[in-house]
Amino acid sequence: MSPIQFIESISDSYVRLADNPEVRMGVERIVDMVSSMTIQLMKNSEKGDTRIFNGLSRVVDIEPNPYMTRKNFIAWIVRTLLIEGGGNAVVKPIFDGLKLKELLPIPPNATTFNTDDYEYSINVSGKEYSPDTLLHFSINPRPNNPFIGSSYEFVLKDLVDNLKQSYVTKKSFMKSEYMPSLIVSVDADSDTFSNEEGRKKIEQQYLKRENSRAPWITPQGIIDVQTIKPLTLNDLALNDAVEIDKKTVASLLGVPPFLLGVGTYNKDEYNNFVNTRILSIAQSIQQTLNKLILDPTMYFNFNPRSLYNYSLTELVTAGVQMVSVNALRRNELRNWVSLPPDAEMDDLLVLENYIQAHDVQNQMKLVQNQSKGGENNEQS
Repeated sequence: MSPIQFIESISDSYVRLADNPEVRMGVERIVDMVSSMTIQLMKNSEKGDTRIFNGLSRVVDIEPNPYMTRKNFIAWIVRTLLIEGGGNAVVKPIFDGLKLKELLPIPPNATTFNTDDYEYSINVSGKEYSPDTLLHFSINPRPNNPFIGSSYEFVLKDLVDNLKQSYVTKKSFMKSEYMPSLIVSVDADSDTFSNEEGRKKIEQQYLKRENSRAPWITPQGIIDVQTIKPLTLNDLALNDAVEIDKKTVASLLGVPPFLLGVGTYNKDEYNNFVNTRILSIAQSIQQTLNKLILDPTMYFNFNPRSLYNYSLTELVTAGVQMVSVNALRRNELRNWVSLPPDAEMDDLLVLENYIQAHDVQNQMKLVQNQSKGGENNEQS
């Protein structure tokens, strides 16, 4: 085999993890959902945690650097963690004094990790950095080097190879030109059967008609025509094998199989996917972003509420129930269903007739009860 043929054979069999359709579909869904969540800067208080708006929150949630939006920035981190960076993604924060100016992503091919017992450093384009000066995002810590993450490349390798072979087999099968639906048996003693020219002569003489709908007229005992059923993909059992591999890929990536085209949509399974896989990656990112905060009472938090599959009826029903127990303002409910605030709907309402909280004591039935109580006291 020549060097060129050897290289071509390698390129035909090798598939990057990011180029496999199933892996890419699962990863891109995770990337899209994590990057769609807003990143809130929260502060602890005695009455509960409140959201803070300042320069730090703007950089992280709105404009991480002059060239990227928040969504693209978080999408780069998640995609690098899952497939491009081997479970690691490195970002360089740029400060102006104590003020954070921007967050610059570092390409994974320019990053290496140096480990030494219980310490490690990050090498970026030949320059060594302490982990304290960079943001090192990681998932799936390695057993022997827990500071460094790992990806799914080796676990998914065999599955990706199987899926590629299935596609190659399917493609070859669909392109096959030798898929006749007829077999024509000719008397072997015929002289014309012994060569290609003779076989063409028989085809032209007996099987070709000017009118394609006209029946064939063949000599009895010399030619026998039979129909056959061509093989299908089901006969090759390709569909079953591909479905099993897709389910395994979905399980390893932590996504529901229906996102890879296997099975049917399930609302509970989708919401569980948000609660587990999506929030797990989000927590890993937000905990790394917390290194940017100097105030110990503050922390970053991804807001997943917009990701859940709620219908408008469910949102309104839940909101009305909270309004009825004085736990939600009507303007907050309007915000849930993407309506603008109303100046007359900012008061808290209680009881079945939705009166304002400070007017509860003025209800007629309460006033009457108080009057009857006073009369009884006077009579006694």
